Amino acid sequence: MNIELKLQMNTQQRLVMTPMLQQAIKLLIMTRLELVQAIRTEVQDNPLLDEIETGMEEEEDTATLQAEEIDTSTKEREEEKVFEEQSTLKTKEEPTKDEIEWDAYMQSGLYEGATGVAPPELPSIENTLKQKEDLEGHLSWQLKCSAMDEREKELGEVIIGNINSEGYLEETLEELASQASATLDEMEDAITLVHSFDPPGIGARNLKECLLLQVRANGMKNSLVENLVMNHLEFIDERNFKKLAKLLDTSLDEIIMAAKTIREFDPKPGLEFSNDETHYITPDLHLIKIGEEYQVFLNDDDTPRLRINPYYQSILKNKKSEKKDTRDYLENKFRSAIWVIKSIEQRRQTILKVGRSICHFQKEFLDKGVNYLKPLILKDVADDIGMHESTVSRVTTNKYIHTPQGLYELKFFFHSAVGSYFGSDMSSVRVKEMIRVICKEEDPANPYTDDEIVIKLQSTNVKIARRTVTKYRTKLAIPSTSKRKRLFY
Repeated sequence: MNIELKLQMNTQQRLVMTPMLQQAIKLLIMTRLELVQAIRTEVQDNPLLDEIETGMEEEEDTATLQAEEIDTSTKEREEEKVFEEQSTLKTKEEPTKDEIEWDAYMQSGLYEGATGVAPPELPSIENTLKQKEDLEGHLSWQLKCSAMDEREKELGEVIIGNINSEGYLEETLEELASQASATLDEMEDAITLVHSFDPPGIGARNLKECLLLQVRANGMKNSLVENLVMNHLEFIDERNFKKLAKLLDTSLDEIIMAAKTIREFDPKPGLEFSNDETHYITPDLHLIKIGEEYQVFLNDDDTPRLRINPYYQSILKNKKSEKKDTRDYLENKFRSAIWVIKSIEQRRQTILKVGRSICHFQKEFLDKGVNYLKPLILKDVADDIGMHESTVSRVTTNKYIHTPQGLYELKFFFHSAVGSYFGSDMSSVRVKEMIRVICKEEDPANPYTDDEIVIKLQSTNVKIARRTVTKYRTKLAIPSTSKRKRLFY
């Protein structure tokens, strides 16, 4: 048997993800902020890319107008100079009303006392603004006022440093005592001090302790409320008030009033000091109705516009101007710059196509509201614009559109269908909205069960199973029937 080496040529098709193709795909997924950052990075790395600043096209026209204005304003400036020289002599003798430095005058008047000596200039209003106090700062201030000695203050700071944003102590006292090289009794004294701080319930190790601290802070020690929190909290959660009344040999009304008091306590007392800021969403697309049709506009005002640097472009045109290594480098950067510009433009056009297709499918929703939202899947839009489903999925990720019905993520318009007795399917979003309305309008003392919700939906021609109602209700964060039942108001 002879073994030999041979060379063969085969023709086959393969999808190769080149670095440029990967870059184009990444641009599709990016949000507006991420896109701006990516463009700025490309401009820094690639000398052939220039960012077109606002008004760059108007610079030449502005320069021409300024040159024409220089000649016409020369005479006026000479006349103003003569006037200023005359007015300067007058000012030395007696300042006019408009020339008095009122800021300095007011500050000196406010602070000059019996000594007649003014302190330094007042700070600006920007330097007097105060941020909202955080939880750690609030507790540390109370600790400084309450600690009897430096050791107690040191242990209190250890405890405060381990309290999370919700107000609970994350570590055990044994672990904290080991960290601070203290005894367990010393840590018990320190945690007792922290428990006396505002807000009530701070520094608790669990929900029961948090509620007990608030019970005692409100002067309810040895009361029915304290008894329920300490020994029967699980019955309160299950709303089994009749069993509690029988167990504690008290009236149902007293149990209900005590449960109502417990519900008024704050289970997460630290959140009132949260410094979380509101983040506003800038839509990627704007939808405007012109006549009877909707027009989709891309919101790319904040997106930098790119161009090829004219200087390097002229070098590339002159084939004999640079060395081979330099020229190869510039040609590679030129190809990369062209691809970046094309990828950004392709991203813009794809987002526009997807937005227009969605508006075409959901025109009734745009006109009449959420009850007219139609079932839609990625394949419908992909077939409409002639692209792959994966491309549509990438484009709709973290992209928002402003419509007459409000601001929505593009993913909002894609959802499953629910059967109807009339044959035409309904949007699952519409069915969820119907469930939400049914639960909102129910009698709080006698809420609907999931089976009763199914019957009400079937009366409006919705073909749905009880387990589907349960799933949708859970997604809407609507509690079960027993937990929705209100025994007090």
